[in-house]
Amino acid sequence: MTEQHNIKSWASIRNTSIEIAEAIFELANYDENLAQKIWEEGNDEVLPLAFSKTDKDRLFWDEQTIERANV
Repeated sequence: MTEQHNIKSWASIRNTSIEIAEAIFELANYDENLAQKIWEEGNDEVLPLAFSKTDKDRLFWDEQTIERANV
């Protein structure tokens, strides 16, 4: 399994946009335990990084919808 596939699966299980998952893993230096902690507790750097990876106006973090305009 590739690292990218693992991140997609991780995001899917958590109902989180792949862009947010990628940003979380990037900030966690691909440490899954740290990524889980960031996902649970948040990090101010995640959303700007996630939106820089896409032209989408809405991303999902668990059950929360985040609008680009609010980041």
